[in-house]
Amino acid sequence: MAEFGFNEHHQNEVINYMRFARSKMVLRLKTIDSCFEELKDSRLVEETFTVDEVKEMLDGLQAVVRGEVEMELINTAHTNVLLLRQLFSQAEKFYLRLQSDISELENRELLEQVAEFEKTDFKTAKINQETNKPKLLAPLNEGGVAELLNKEIARLQEENDKLKSRLRTLESQAMSALDERTKAERALKDLQKVRGEQQLAAQSQELSSLEDTVAALREDYERSLSAKSASQKDLQENLISAKHELLRVQEQLSLAEKELDKKFQQTAAYRNMKEILTKKNEQIKEIRKRLQRYEPNE
Repeated sequence: MAEFGFNEHHQNEVINYMRFARSKMVLRLKTIDSCFEELKDSRLVEETFTVDEVKEMLDGLQAVVRGEVEMELINTAHTNVLLLRQLFSQAEKFYLRLQSDISELENRELLEQVAEFEKTDFKTAKINQETNKPKLLAPLNEGGVAELLNKEIARLQEENDKLKSRLRTLESQAMSALDERTKAERALKDLQKVRGEQQLAAQSQELSSLEDTVAALREDYERSLSAKSASQKDLQENLISAKHELLRVQEQLSLAEKELDKKFQQTAAYRNMKEILTKKNEQIKEIRKRLQRYEPNE
């Protein structure tokens, strides 16, 4: 499955689903075969049949086979809906919104890749079976992309809370500094009258240094906040990439379903039955001709 870009975990999930789909297909084919066997055992007991009788048997067989195929197709569609439900539920835990491209479900190149995988890798793939399998999809492990992103978002949120707390502290310090400045300005006015211009210059220099400190603290906070915003943007891009990987799983599963349905329409059992019925009709016509030759009055 290297062509599809799956990791080992997702490849095993696809193989498990394909095995499930194959078992359902084999079971349904056995049911259809039993329909033909039942017809042979219950109806094909005479040597000759009329056209109406053959038509009646074929109509009955057609209704039964059609019902079986229709039931299987409906069940397959419903099964796929349950599979999508598991994928969507898991994605929503990480705030992802999945979407599908229906046009890709008939991509011949991808369908051929799935068929080739079923012939080769699917037969030899080794899967680590667990003793107790969960009924729903298991959450991604700690090494998964979404889990790492989720942890990183939580870490950034925590750092953001710390920065907010630090900002409140800085604002409190700034307010205290402003109060001190106001007090200092009032003190300067008093000192101007007593100590003169030299002491006033020293006090002004101290106030300027305090303002520079406040400005430096605010600039440091703004730089930290800008760096965190850039990191969150990178995380958003990684989330989108993880979303695309999940979409590929859905596409490949739908493509595999269509390929299996098409193979059923091309089975040799159906063509053989048609040839047998044609030969039977020809034999019946020949027998009737012989009867009319020896018993023309009848």
